[in-house]
Amino acid sequence: MSIEENIQTLWSQKFPTQHGEVSLSDIAATHDKIVLYFYPKDNTPGCTTEAGDFEANLAAFTALNVAVVGVSRDSVGSHQKFVDKLNLTFTLISDKESIICNAFDVIKEKNLYGKIGFGVERSTFVLDQTGNILHEWRKVKVPEHVQTVLKTLQG
Repeated sequence: MSIEENIQTLWSQKFPTQHGEVSLSDIAATHDKIVLYFYPKDNTPGCTTEAGDFEANLAAFTALNVAVVGVSRDSVGSHQKFVDKLNLTFTLISDKESIICNAFDVIKEKNLYGKIGFGVERSTFVLDQTGNILHEWRKVKVPEHVQTVLKTLQG
């Protein structure tokens, strides 16, 4: 299956967040687009910076009627601590079973200090109201990434 086909199979599926369960279709129903960004782990340096950058620019995304949604394999409890620490106001999906991560093909082999494992490759997707991918960034480098996404949306 293609990534687009995978998205359609999970579009209406509910996932846990710090606000309760929500589906991507629920979010799309009230927004023109969704910025869905995948990050490796709550409370790590790069992920903290990226989340802070999205929060700092949230008003600009909101003005474009774009929802920002973060996804990681951390628990809802971990997300809540991350949200509280950074005063985040956007949704973080807990994908402990890697359902969304696998659908978007962001689980990649990683080499961390000589140890081979699998983890989330930092990636961002812009989706329309029906789940079509409008833009995607893979192997994201955090500095300036949020500005790049915003400028792309501002066209």
